[in-house]
Amino acid sequence: MSDKQKTIKEEVTIQGVGLHTGLKVTVTFKPAPADFGYKFQRVDLENKPFIPALSEFVIDTARSTTIGKGNATVSTIEHIMAAAYCLDIDNLHIEINSPETPIMDGSSIYFFNALKEAGIEEQDAEREYFEVRDNVRHVIDNKGTEIIAYPDDKFSIDVLIDFNSKVLGHQFASLTDIADFEKEVAPCRTFVFFHELEPLLKANLIKGGALENAIVIVEHKVEQVEFDRIADVFNKPHIESKEGILNNIDLQFKNEPARHKLLDVIGDIALCGKKIKGKIIAKRPGHMANTQFADKIRDIIKFEQKNGVAPRYNPDEKPLKDINEIMKVLPHRPPFLLVDKIIHMDETSVTGVKSVTMNEGFFVGHFPEEPVMPGVLQIEAMAQVGGLLVLRDAENPKEWSTYFLKIDNVRFKSKVVPGDTIIFKLELITPIRRGIAHMRGRAFVGSHLVMDAELMAQVVRNKVEEK
Repeated sequence: MSDKQKTIKEEVTIQGVGLHTGLKVTVTFKPAPADFGYKFQRVDLENKPFIPALSEFVIDTARSTTIGKGNATVSTIEHIMAAAYCLDIDNLHIEINSPETPIMDGSSIYFFNALKEAGIEEQDAEREYFEVRDNVRHVIDNKGTEIIAYPDDKFSIDVLIDFNSKVLGHQFASLTDIADFEKEVAPCRTFVFFHELEPLLKANLIKGGALENAIVIVEHKVEQVEFDRIADVFNKPHIESKEGILNNIDLQFKNEPARHKLLDVIGDIALCGKKIKGKIIAKRPGHMANTQFADKIRDIIKFEQKNGVAPRYNPDEKPLKDINEIMKVLPHRPPFLLVDKIIHMDETSVTGVKSVTMNEGFFVGHFPEEPVMPGVLQIEAMAQVGGLLVLRDAENPKEWSTYFLKIDNVRFKSKVVPGDTIIFKLELITPIRRGIAHMRGRAFVGSHLVMDAELMAQVVRNKVEEK
C-alpha cells in the first residue's frame, strides 16, 4: 500500500523557551526533498550538523526523548514529531538553535498550527508504509508496561495510564482517526507531580517550567508555607495551596494526562521512520518504552528492506491463474511444471505459489532419509513464475520459450521440505527490452525468506517446422 510522500510548502518559524534548559529557542521548519525523513539541524553549532529523527539516534529518555549524533543533541522532540506525523508529513527539515525544542504550552498544538499554516505539499515519490503483519510486542515487567501493535488497515492507538495516583486514577485515551489529532490530542499538555518539582530543579531540569506549560498535580495535602517555599525556589508568584490539579486553569479534557501520553507515544513511535498501518495499544507507556518499541519496528523495517516482505497468501481466495490457466501459457508439464497458482500479477511483478508434497519425484533420491527440495529446482520454479509475467501480453504464448541467460546473487537461506508452501515474488529490475527480462526473485515459506536470486532470461520465438 502506498501513496505520495508529503512535505510543507514553505518554511515557518516558531519561538519559545526550553522546558529543561530555560533557553530561548528558535525553530524553523523547512520543506525537504523526498525520502529525506525528519531531520533536526543544530544551526548554532559548528558545521551545523544534522541529526536524523530515528530510533537508533535516541540517547536519553529521562523526562523526554533526546536524539544525538556526535556532539550534537536535541531533546524534547516528541511534541514536534507527533505534530508532523499526524499532519501526514513525511519529509521535514527542522532547524534549531538550541539543544532543546521549545515547550510552548506543553502540548503539540503550536507546532501543529505552524506546520499547518506552512501548507502541506504532495511530492512525486511514493510513500512506503510499515504494515503490521504479525503482532509486535514490547514489555517492561517491572514497570507494568506493555506496548503491542496489531495488524490493521489504518493507524489507531489506545493508551492506558496508571501512576497509582488518587488524583489521576486510571485513565484511558484513544485515537481512532488520525484526522482527530488536531482537536482531540494536540492541545493536551504535559503534566508533573508537585513532589517532583524540587528534585527536578536540583537535577538541573525544568528551568523553563511554569504553570503555563504543564499541569501540576498535587497528590497529597501540602501546607501553604511549603507551597510558598517551592514558589520562591522557582522564582514564581505565590498561589493558594490546594489538593488535586494545581493550575488555576481547567483541564481541557477529564483525561488530558492520558491524551498527552498518547501524544508522546505517537511522537516517539514516529522514530521508526515510516508511517504505520496497524493498531497500537500502550499500557503505562513512557519515553524509554516508546522508543524501544519504535526500535523494534525499525529493526523489522530494516529486515524487510533487506529481505523483502513475504506476500500474504489466502488459500480461500480464487487465484489469478490456476494450474489449467498456467498450462495454457507455459510449455512445461509434470513432473517439471513447478508452479501451481498465480495470486498476483501487474506490469512489473508477479507472485506465484508452489505446494511441495512428498509425492514430488525428486524426493526419491534427494534424499531418501532427509527429503529436501533441490536448490536448482527452486530456481527453476522461480523462473517459471517469472516466465508467466514475461508472457502476460503475448497473443500466443505457446509460440515462445524463455531461456536463462544469467543467474546471479543466489542465496539459499533455509531448506524447503515436504509440507512447505513456497511463495515466489518476482519484480522486474529493468523494463523488458528486446526480449530480455531481468528480475529479482524472492522465495518465502510463511514469513521466512528461503531463497533469493537475480535472473536474466531471453524470450525466443519457437521454430516452426515447414510442412
